[in-house]
Amino acid sequence: MAPTERKQKLSLSETVSPSLSKIKRKKNKKKKVSKSLITTSTSHSEKDSVTVSPSPISKVNVEKAMKKQNDVAMFLAEKVISAVAENSNFVFSPASINVALTMLASVPIEETLRSSTLSFLRSYSMDELKAVFSEIAAIVLADGSGSGGPKISNVNGVWMEQSGGVDPSLKDLFENFFKATFALVDFRFKRHRLYTWKRTVLQRKMGRKIPKVFDVHLLNGGSVSVPFMTNHKKQYVEQYKGFKVLKLPFRQSGDTNRQFSMYFYLPDAEDGLNSLVKRVASSSSTLGFLDSHTPRKQVEVGLFRIPKFKIDFGFEASSAFKGLNMPSLSLRHKALVEIDEDGAEAAAVTVIMGRGGRGFSSGRRIDFVTDHPFLFMIREDKTGTVLFVGQIFDPSKSA
Repeated sequence: MAPTERKQKLSLSETVSPSLSKIKRKKNKKKKVSKSLITTSTSHSEKDSVTVSPSPISKVNVEKAMKKQNDVAMFLAEKVISAVAENSNFVFSPASINVALTMLASVPIEETLRSSTLSFLRSYSMDELKAVFSEIAAIVLADGSGSGGPKISNVNGVWMEQSGGVDPSLKDLFENFFKATFALVDFRFKRHRLYTWKRTVLQRKMGRKIPKVFDVHLLNGGSVSVPFMTNHKKQYVEQYKGFKVLKLPFRQSGDTNRQFSMYFYLPDAEDGLNSLVKRVASSSSTLGFLDSHTPRKQVEVGLFRIPKFKIDFGFEASSAFKGLNMPSLSLRHKALVEIDEDGAEAAAVTVIMGRGGRGFSSGRRIDFVTDHPFLFMIREDKTGTVLFVGQIFDPSKSA
């Protein structure tokens, strides 16, 4: 990873367009990665993006497969929230978990796990899952920093028992298709690890105004005072029945192959987030909830406030995802998201270890004040890929 990265800013004060924007370079803090987990770091770029095999993956309807996995992302979010994050701050990366499971299910000897994974991800074949991975790797995870777009670092790694040898085709699959670090190690006293890591740096100029402090209402009837970012420019906001959606596109400059956006889903009722999450998850598999609830045009806003927040969350995903048959494996996941005047930064890691509707337009200004629990998402709009999903109940807490 380069010592510096371009951050593409969130803009609450300017109209979003592909035009040039001021890009601020910031030095990255070096991240330490345990040598027992991974030996190299790989960042996807145009020159090393995955190429879809001509057969049989090319026969898969990629657009339909992508839509299916994007709906599954919200199904997974509801599963995790109900299991380990009810009424609390939470974030995770559906894309990271999907890649880890796809890599694991690709191992020929794991027939039971493969069948379970296909069922769990609602996919009919490994070719379909691999086609989804190819699309994500070639478009979503490509390094767009050279043309003014965001830089997304992606790391995949697989470690296998050395005593049994390895099928050359399997090694080729992991190294050349999944772009993963592959190594044979002695697992007699160590555990099998499959590792995938993503770090996303996205920016969109919010202006250098000092954030104002406002109250956020909590479920227990109390409140906390936190810094909010605010302005009165036009925004992508739409009112739906029972909730509002705000879309904040990230500036792309010359990167026109994709478009990242951050979404905020704000229930009308202060205690309505749990119901909204269930509604999103139950509707996604049949109605394409995300695509049908996306603001399409900018409108005048009245009161407009978004809190600054930073959240990191880790959990044992294999216990949270009931229905995923992994008796001998442990699936652990951790993610973080931070949003402030400089934009958004997000990262996620997944480790697998084992022992062998239409909106309502009123023509008036819309208020969008996130002063009570809300759902948020970072998504690539052209493919629909959901990179991160989270919820905020108390923005003053980081976990």
